[in-house]
Amino acid sequence: MSNKIVLKRGLDIPVSGKAECRISKTVSPDVVAVCPADFKGFIPRLLVKEGDSVSCGSPVLADKKHPEILVASPVSGTVKEIVRGEKRKLLAVLVTPGEKQERLDFGVKSPESLDAGQIKAAILESGLWPFIIQRPYGILANPADTPKAVFVSAFDTAPLAASPEFTLGDRMADIQTGIDAMAKLTGGGVHIGLNAANYASTPFHKLENVVTHVFEGKHPAGNVGVQISHVCPVTKGSVIWTVSPLGLAAIGALFNTGTYNVRRKVAVCGPLAIEPAYADTLPGAPMSTLAGFIGNSEDARVVSGNILSGTTVGREGYLGFYDNTVTILKEGTEEELLGWMNPLRLKLFSNDMSYFSWLTPKKKYDMDTNLHGGPRAFVMSDRYYAKVLPMDIYPVYLLKACLAGDIDKMEQFGIYEVIPEDLAVCEFIDPSKNDIQQIIANGIRLMLKEME
Repeated sequence: MSNKIVLKRGLDIPVSGKAECRISKTVSPDVVAVCPADFKGFIPRLLVKEGDSVSCGSPVLADKKHPEILVASPVSGTVKEIVRGEKRKLLAVLVTPGEKQERLDFGVKSPESLDAGQIKAAILESGLWPFIIQRPYGILANPADTPKAVFVSAFDTAPLAASPEFTLGDRMADIQTGIDAMAKLTGGGVHIGLNAANYASTPFHKLENVVTHVFEGKHPAGNVGVQISHVCPVTKGSVIWTVSPLGLAAIGALFNTGTYNVRRKVAVCGPLAIEPAYADTLPGAPMSTLAGFIGNSEDARVVSGNILSGTTVGREGYLGFYDNTVTILKEGTEEELLGWMNPLRLKLFSNDMSYFSWLTPKKKYDMDTNLHGGPRAFVMSDRYYAKVLPMDIYPVYLLKACLAGDIDKMEQFGIYEVIPEDLAVCEFIDPSKNDIQQIIANGIRLMLKEME
């Protein structure tokens, strides 16, 4: 059963450098990092020390508030280093892979023969629970909760996003098992969002035991938060869980094979990427292993994730736990002669028809990180942002409530429905150059603090 939802608002950003659907490189990193900052709402407690031996699937971190939530090593080997920052903040656990990779055996299980408690216990024990994210707030789900529903977005409309059909087309059996497992954890079913543009050809439309919703529209139509807002909006006191297709594949592999497997195909793309394609790698792999894609350009910005909501990690950083895209952009450091007064600017894209990009709708642009201006006060009405935000909220009022720290107003204007990535397009078009995603993140942080 499926229903079609047409989203009339949004913006597809025409960036050059899309990855070609082929595996260009298989990465076997010399070191893998487990970074606590990847997991929102997670307060890490170390379970290992330098020199310890670990297997693939061995826990290395636990949550202080919920000790049953574990983060596991994606490889077997030796703990090389515990990296700390200011005030001894834990930044990363570095693991050196061994010559022979050993995986913990959690045992093959059939979700159909297990109850909700047994399924939760299996996912928690394996270290795969961090794939389950709670709405509101976009933090790790509380295992004690029973969600109103589980939502999965099977397509991504972000600029240069990896193709789910290419990256996971050969893992549909694992994804189906993951769906069967997650369906046991909720009474509201597993809801999956599909793209109307390729609904008939995607293997995701053949999945069973799901409630299918077909979405037609521009970015951020592929964001699971946008899909939830049109199907089952998050309200105060309600909880919805989300899982990515990548997470479903890992959970399904746990039940089908009894092992921890988070290896993935990653799209390495962007205007500065050399021959953009895919790499077969692990989360936590160093960006230096992708040097062939990055080249020697000194002004390249390396982002783990997409260009709108990814994290700048640099050449010395690591692939994020949830990411299947690495974007390489040019740092926009050049000053412009005449600036906004220049009427031509043929190499720049504008959503407002300020330049001539509207005459070439199919053109892709070598975008960089230049903001073309500095931060200033909000001067636009909600109508401006509403053109690209297909959600029933008032973004300017919500942002001002976050800036003021007014919890009542934040609740009134939709803080329960959004996470930073949902307003990333608003940040892209914002003439005031405000860090909108950070403002939302600060608002969520305040809400969580009030709950303590």
